[in-house]
Amino acid sequence: QVQLAESGGGLVQPGGSLTLSCVVSGRLSRPFRHAWYRQAPGKAREFVGSVAYSDDKKGYADSVLGRFTISRDDAKNVVYLQMNNLISADTASYVCNVNEFGTDGRVKEYWGQGTQVTVSS
Repeated sequence: QVQLAESGGGLVQPGGSLTLSCVVSGRLSRPFRHAWYRQAPGKAREFVGSVAYSDDKKGYADSVLGRFTISRDDAKNVVYLQMNNLISADTASYVCNVNEFGTDGRVKEYWGQGTQVTVSS
């Protein structure tokens, strides 16, 4: 079965940087998008960034545009989120996601358990 495991979170000062990793285990059928989301206590889950498999097209939320970068290493089955110039508002649990088409043609979603990022002085 497919499992996603995030790592790399921690406590960082404002202006600092962190790189999150998402290791994908198991066999994907027909993946078409990897994405990162984040969620702070009492708030809705928020889209952070995504990368498509077919054309490597990337998209980012306005709140992180220019500061965060998503990338893939398909040989290692890892998706990264490089976060620079962190601010307090970036504090959240960051969750990895991948979407794929199953053998029946329906879209399947896989989610990790999240890694906590805390930005504080």
